[in-house]
Amino acid sequence: MSTYVVGDIQGCYKALRKLLKKIGFVPGKDRLWCVGDLVNRGPKSLDTLRFLRDMDSSIRVVLGNHDLHFIAIFEGAAPARGKDSLDQLLAAPDCEELCDWLRFKPLAYYDSVHTNEGLEHFLMIHAGVAPQWDLDKTLQLAAEVELELQGPDYREFLSAMYGNEPIRWQDRLSGQARLRTITNYLTRVRFCDDIGSLRLDIKEGLCAAPEGFKPWFEYEKITPQTTILFGHWAALEGKTSRAHVYALDTGYVWGRELTALRLEDKQRFSVSNS
Repeated sequence: MSTYVVGDIQGCYKALRKLLKKIGFVPGKDRLWCVGDLVNRGPKSLDTLRFLRDMDSSIRVVLGNHDLHFIAIFEGAAPARGKDSLDQLLAAPDCEELCDWLRFKPLAYYDSVHTNEGLEHFLMIHAGVAPQWDLDKTLQLAAEVELELQGPDYREFLSAMYGNEPIRWQDRLSGQARLRTITNYLTRVRFCDDIGSLRLDIKEGLCAAPEGFKPWFEYEKITPQTTILFGHWAALEGKTSRAHVYALDTGYVWGRELTALRLEDKQRFSVSNS
């Protein structure tokens, strides 16, 4: 049995199938972890969700910002955007079922895997964490959002989730501002400063860091006891220069590659968009 972590799929169903064939993935034997953004931007979000839902017992998923956006559109909590590619999914007869399946997925996933180095602990998130959060805090705060998203008032959360403020985490935050801030770190962060102030407007690579800001993983305090797996930031091209922090989004939807990392030996496998 092997455990593979795949980067942002974003509706690129054919690429996913091609990558799974390349690595010889066997549902029921192997496990597939998905770092979020299963849908949108690519052409086959419906096929992607149906395929993953049908092998639910063999996969682990965390929600990304595009997944949350799809749920919000379906639930009438937000309008679609011109660059979205969700029309086929939204019109499907099983869209509600797929949306509910996705809505009950976590924002953070923690597990241990027997690797070549022994038993290793892994945290999978879509984007990042605040400098103040350790592992327990990250899982606790993610659970707060998950409970809201899975509870009776989830449409209220979806309507209030959009926005860039508050710009930093503080324990005293409450209500929708607290939930929005947690969500922004877990699903949207790239750059922050040493106290966690967010710059959500910058999506380029490391050379685009504003003065006083660095990639979030330069401040995190979860590693090396736990290895972090994340996606979201295609401009990194899968590189972080950190031994226990793995970037999995290699930008297939932008014309580059879809990548999977085998946790047991840290070998990467990719298929190109060409």
